[in-house]
Amino acid sequence: IGHDGPHGLSRLIYAYSSAAGNNGSAFAGFAAGDNWQCIAIGLAMLLGRFGYIIPVLAIAGQLARAPRQETSEGDFPISGPLFVTLLIITVLLIGGLSFLPVLALGPVAEHLSLIGGAF
Repeated sequence: IGHDGPHGLSRLIYAYSSAAGNNGSAFAGFAAGDNWQCIAIGLAMLLGRFGYIIPVLAIAGQLARAPRQETSEGDFPISGPLFVTLLIITVLLIGGLSFLPVLALGPVAEHLSLIGGAF
């Protein structure tokens, strides 16, 4: 990794999330040229691309085969600003709860270790 501790965790998380998001960048000093890292980052790229595409296409196929149902008064409307607002809030909330804790863990732990080392 090139660095132990919280900074090394930040390097790992950034390299693999960047590879899965099809960017492919890494922190300076990250040993991305190592054979193990090349293979593992390549697998992260494959999973980041096809790990989402295949299930989404399978769900779309199931929905296309399902019979169409008429709407009733008890159904939630899926058009209009209320649905769009709730959808955006849900996506941001789930995404934030998934990624922000681990992204904040490295810098926060590194800062606390620097403060603890000063005493």
